Amino acid sequence: MPFHLDFGEEDLLNCRFALSPLWETHEAVRTLRRPARQGYHSAWLRRIRTAAAALDLEPLWLLMPYRGNSPDCLMPPPIGPAATFEEEIAAVRGTGPEVARAEIALSLADTPGATESPLGRALLADPARAVRELADTMEAAWHALVEPAWPRLRALLEADIAFRSRRLAEVGLAGLLPGLDRRVAWDGGRLTVDWKGEHVRELGGRGLVLMPSVFTWPDVVSGFDPPWQPTLVYPARGIGGLWAEPSSRTPEALVRLLGRGRAAVLAALEEPAATTALAQRLGLAPSSVSAHLSALRDAGLLASHRYGHQVLYERTPLGIALASGGEGA
Repeated sequence: MPFHLDFGEEDLLNCRFALSPLWETHEAVRTLRRPARQGYHSAWLRRIRTAAAALDLEPLWLLMPYRGNSPDCLMPPPIGPAATFEEEIAAVRGTGPEVARAEIALSLADTPGATESPLGRALLADPARAVRELADTMEAAWHALVEPAWPRLRALLEADIAFRSRRLAEVGLAGLLPGLDRRVAWDGGRLTVDWKGEHVRELGGRGLVLMPSVFTWPDVVSGFDPPWQPTLVYPARGIGGLWAEPSSRTPEALVRLLGRGRAAVLAALEEPAATTALAQRLGLAPSSVSAHLSALRDAGLLASHRYGHQVLYERTPLGIALASGGEGA
């Protein structure tokens, strides 16, 4: 059964994009317990296996019911496309104990037996301490699981936002929204998401935040109740190639034509990316990647555009044809 969001005129003017390193951390922790989410992330899972085993994630997992609410205080509303983890975790640490206890109780109630478990009772008995310890655990998870790959993840998320922003300019909101996911449809001012259970919500002038996510895949997730602005979290484009190593994707014909470094850079740009992310992905020095990008752009194989604090590079039609031709050689 579908979930409907009804837009008014003001809502159409109050739509924006955001990304959230805290959200990605939360969903990375969730992905460790959800085999259905792990399809695209096997390489990441191998990399973080030892680090994950050293973390005590049980308190967070207890507050991640398969169906129901996770505490909003652990996932404050996304600030925007330039949010840092430090800014977001500071908001978590600022949660008052009364708010924390109410939200923790609501979340525990969605998992049978969780409220009466020893851990559940401990969380409810001292919510101020619970906030501190949960924030500490989330920060440890960030450093161990997500931060090492964050340049790559952020580049993918920013590339998705850049692509969607261009689509918005080209086809408007009515053309953009159905392209976010096969479960999303638009008809006459109503956004419909194919979920279980039928609900209708009026946005009431608050608009909608659109947030791409890596670890939410394959789900489409929403948040609507204050303090959240209504938000739709959807799988980011390009997840299939996110963890691929360049050596397995660089055609030898392209190497012979361009040289190994430039061929690797061109092959890696299946989705737009920034210099730092490409350097980390390819295992090259940022200065070398920057030189390769400049040469490929000067040759008409790449185009660049600024997004926030970064410059994103993407293939031109000529670059796409050359990379595709190399793969078929």
